[in-house]
Amino acid sequence: MTSARCRSVLGPRVGALVSPGLTLLLSLTAHCSHPQAEGFSEGGLEASGADPWARANAVLLQDFWCQPASQLPREQLSALIRSLASQQIPLKAWQLSCLANLAAWLDLQGDFQLHPPDLLLFYNLSQVREADCRAFTHRAAQGDTELLANLPDQRVALRHTALACLGKPHLQLSASDLRILGVLVCDMDASSIVTADPHVLQNLLRCPRLTAAQRTALNTLLASGRTQLGPPRSWKLEGLQALGPLATYISPHLWKEIQEDVRLDFFRSMVIACREGRLSRCDASRFVTSFLESRANLVCSRPKRNTGRSCVRGNITAATLQDNLFLVRYDCTQLESCLGSHVLRANLDPLLQHPLPAECQRIVKAKLTQIYPRGIPEDQLQLITSLVYLYSRAEIDQWNITSQDTVMALLASDVALDNQTEAVLQQFLDHNGTVTGALLVAMGGSRLCWMSPRQIQTIRPSEFRLAGALDISSCPQSRKNILFAKAREAFGGTKTTDAYYRFMRPYLGGASVEELQHLAQANVSMDIDTFTNLNPSVLQSLSVSNVTTLLGQNVGDLQKARSHPTINSWLRGLNRSALGKLGLDSNLSVPTPAHLTSEPSRTTHPVPHPAHTSGLQENSAVAPASGSPPVHRGYLPLTVVLPSSLLYLLLCWAPLSPTGTALRASGPRPLGTALPQGSQAHRHHMQKKWSSLVELDACPA
Repeated sequence: MTSARCRSVLGPRVGALVSPGLTLLLSLTAHCSHPQAEGFSEGGLEASGADPWARANAVLLQDFWCQPASQLPREQLSALIRSLASQQIPLKAWQLSCLANLAAWLDLQGDFQLHPPDLLLFYNLSQVREADCRAFTHRAAQGDTELLANLPDQRVALRHTALACLGKPHLQLSASDLRILGVLVCDMDASSIVTADPHVLQNLLRCPRLTAAQRTALNTLLASGRTQLGPPRSWKLEGLQALGPLATYISPHLWKEIQEDVRLDFFRSMVIACREGRLSRCDASRFVTSFLESRANLVCSRPKRNTGRSCVRGNITAATLQDNLFLVRYDCTQLESCLGSHVLRANLDPLLQHPLPAECQRIVKAKLTQIYPRGIPEDQLQLITSLVYLYSRAEIDQWNITSQDTVMALLASDVALDNQTEAVLQQFLDHNGTVTGALLVAMGGSRLCWMSPRQIQTIRPSEFRLAGALDISSCPQSRKNILFAKAREAFGGTKTTDAYYRFMRPYLGGASVEELQHLAQANVSMDIDTFTNLNPSVLQSLSVSNVTTLLGQNVGDLQKARSHPTINSWLRGLNRSALGKLGLDSNLSVPTPAHLTSEPSRTTHPVPHPAHTSGLQENSAVAPASGSPPVHRGYLPLTVVLPSSLLYLLLCWAPLSPTGTALRASGPRPLGTALPQGSQAHRHHMQKKWSSLVELDACPA
């Protein structure tokens, strides 16, 4: 069954292209990926077993890793890239950046029309022929530019290249321009949006968020009547619904211009979407706040207590809460006066399915405190996820959390604040709970940033291995150091340096100078996304030779990330000669836009070498906890073929030598599957200091 599924991904033709040596290499990959699959035995691959190529190819597609892919001949790598596009396999930034360099090394960029749009974002733009510029931009603009979070110069160069492709002054972006620019419009300034053809709405629909200036520009464009919706007074329900998430940015002033019946019908539809989970908390909060503010200040300020105000709208009942216009009929003051404790206790879930404004949420919390003065019962905790952010550490300490399901619900994305993580988790641990691999995956890597050092130490190495690769890029440096030490404890016995690097890659932000120098000697060809997350102080201790060897074929990506604070700080310590060796000029303050070429130019990269098979020296560097900067929560992996931790336990563990290093393995090295990892769309708060491309949307409380 597995082999049939995998075979449908690439088909039989890809396997037919492979040399015998590479067949053995990828058969080992397949064996490490599916050790218990039918057709495999402890002695190796049975001749009568299922097609190993189906498994190997699926691993390459879903958990792409540059080291084995770098050994593919040109035709096979081309087939792999085309399969990624045809099957729409999502890759992460660290995978895409090195794959783009492999494609450039084998001169495959010319086939960009058949490549994944996300991959085009990472291509060397100077190799794009002028004749292909528009087609390349149109294809690349279908990708996710958030993947370039750690490559600010590449993102700027992409926008400059796209505008240069249009080949004329851009006082006003036409409909044809907008079709080419796609998601790149999300990086345009507000004035470009206001003056653009009304079809710009289709582009803005793809933006993950809008800056304050872009929101104002959007409202100006909508109010002008130039869009297909016409003047606001003529808008229909269908037109508002066609705006999708853009409707959540409509200003209170503009809401007043829309006919009452249309407004109310749309409000009903948004409440339904919220109840069905089709609207995020941020979008729902932003919409309801703006909408109610437009209705004669129905969204009140903090209600005054003990004023003797009575319930004038009628007591709230279970039937009242089924009304999708409940929030229109009951403002925060009336909610406080008309909601009785008995009704609240019996109908807490229906009430909280409404997108309550922040002030109304505080009123509900206050009433719950009156009902449960000794803390919210555990069976109610999973119902109040939208209110959790309001609770203090002292209030959380009153909760009795005994179920892992409760922890998962409270620490899921968009629920508890980051700095509530430790308190919630501690209540679980105090009631004999344990941090399992499943819990770590459910919480996401960013939650690890907010666990106390003591809580991190309670994680058993076996559970850490089961969790696999967690995205901890948003963690403060002190936590990265602690998590690196924990990862060393979990993965330090890996058989080979090659496999060790695969498991440790997400945690290298806490690595020491000695660790990185050893990896450089092993020719791991670190991707630029991982490199930008290294400890900045450690990076300062690395020489140009260390960095060049560590990055290997990816060293050219320094140009794409030169404005990143970690990279920029290191580059500023180099002299002109050292910068020249890296292919960089001495002006590090301004991103260098790419220049189109009339003919393609092939960039030469060093071919990556196989990694050493010796283990790494033990590193016990642990730093104390520090302050906690704001971070963004991670997301669960999109594709998991088999838990990488299970592969580790079955095939990638070797006993430690007396010195604490892994014993050297004999024979061919198994190539482990890349570990599942959370979305990297969210980054460390430091980026706010250097990235003016996208202003993060502050979700109303």
